[in-house]
Amino acid sequence: MLHHIKYFLFKLNIVQPSENDIDRWIQYQYVYRIEYALEYGNYRTRKLAAEALGILGHKSSIPILLKTIDDKVQNVSIAALNALEKIGCNDELGSTVIKRRFNWLKQLREKEAIREASKGKKYNIYRWERASKKSFDRVKEQLKKPIR
Repeated sequence: MLHHIKYFLFKLNIVQPSENDIDRWIQYQYVYRIEYALEYGNYRTRKLAAEALGILGHKSSIPILLKTIDDKVQNVSIAALNALEKIGCNDELGSTVIKRRFNWLKQLREKEAIREASKGKKYNIYRWERASKKSFDRVKEQLKKPIR
């Protein structure tokens, strides 16, 4: 009974469902509630909802998970991709999108790793060593002479 009230409070945008609430929704197979949480929740709720849809494995959740792949928060996108992989999106479009997105995430993580590795590194820029004072004066004198 309490989880019904909590869901209506969530729909009124008063509270966000907790991990226990989403676990209870998984237990009672409330797919439509989890999909609603995936669409309208905060970033933590969206991540938990995407993981929950992956656990439930309903094929009817594939369209909303494909829509969630382009979420602004990277963890939500990754959770949606993992859920799609668990559900087994067998059509050609779904598998292509999942492969490309995973490749994109892999490249993004590699760039971040390179950036973090070179963050504190100082680069050695080779500079020409200054010539001795005698040779510097000699060049200066030659420049003063007129060109023949």
